[in-house]
Amino acid sequence: MRCVSRNLPVLLSCAISALFLFGCATTAPVTNNTKPVLKTDLQPVVKTIRPVKIGLALGGGAARGFAHIGVIKVLEAQGIYPDIIVGTSAGSVVGAMYAAGNNGFTLQKMALEMDESTISDWSVPLFSKSSGVLKGEALQNYVNKMVSQAPIEKLKKPFGAVATDLNTGLPILFQRGNTGLAVRASSSVPGVFQPVRINERQYVDGGLVSPVPVRFAREMGADIVIAVNISSTPDSQAASSSLEVLMQTFTIMGQSLNHFELKSADVVIKPDLPGMKGSDFNGRNLAILAGERAANAVIPELKEKIKAFQER
Repeated sequence: MRCVSRNLPVLLSCAISALFLFGCATTAPVTNNTKPVLKTDLQPVVKTIRPVKIGLALGGGAARGFAHIGVIKVLEAQGIYPDIIVGTSAGSVVGAMYAAGNNGFTLQKMALEMDESTISDWSVPLFSKSSGVLKGEALQNYVNKMVSQAPIEKLKKPFGAVATDLNTGLPILFQRGNTGLAVRASSSVPGVFQPVRINERQYVDGGLVSPVPVRFAREMGADIVIAVNISSTPDSQAASSSLEVLMQTFTIMGQSLNHFELKSADVVIKPDLPGMKGSDFNGRNLAILAGERAANAVIPELKEKIKAFQER
């Protein structure tokens, strides 16, 4: 008993220490790798942005086609760079050079420096069996020079030129081969240019079947199509020469086709070119400015449609 009583303070001290340690161990929180979710940790829902392929469908209209350059300049200034380019006639000329990697300002420089004689190679119908006044080889050579001799499939952007099969009357979309030759075929207005022979078939201007090639831009994979319609209205011009009669005829023929095809475009840009004839190469600067004005007018609508497509 004496020993127990003598050691009692020590035993009590040990017991208290044990209880304290035990109590701390039982009350300590259980920890693991799971972090409690707090309101401040919640992240906002981020909408997925879908990639969008923008197609640019450039219509025919001879010298009025310079307006396409103004449209391209404005699109680029707004950060809109088409992924797919399709052109008919004059649209194929501008489209090929744009698809080759030339920006809007470079295209404008090319246009203002271009001499009409560089794309005109007159034949002599009186002494030949040809069915056109211009052979078209000069245009072919000019385009190939501007695209550094690259074939269509080697251009920097997917490009298509629309022509008409003279034997069947059906449209053909050139996506491979000689760029200048395809553009020449797309631009061969019957009675003005000689038909172009490619692989034993003859081709003429694509405006006969597709004045503004919206559906071909879709077929090439475009999600949103910007159509540029440079055709004139029949009553706005008085035909005073054989060439103007032919161009007026093309305009009349293309009215119903345009009305049908433009319906499927997401945005239609129509430069205001009152009185400008298809043969008026001197009006190229005014046409470029008209393209700029028309494009600026639709930018809000276009951006809204691009945004809606990306977020849906």
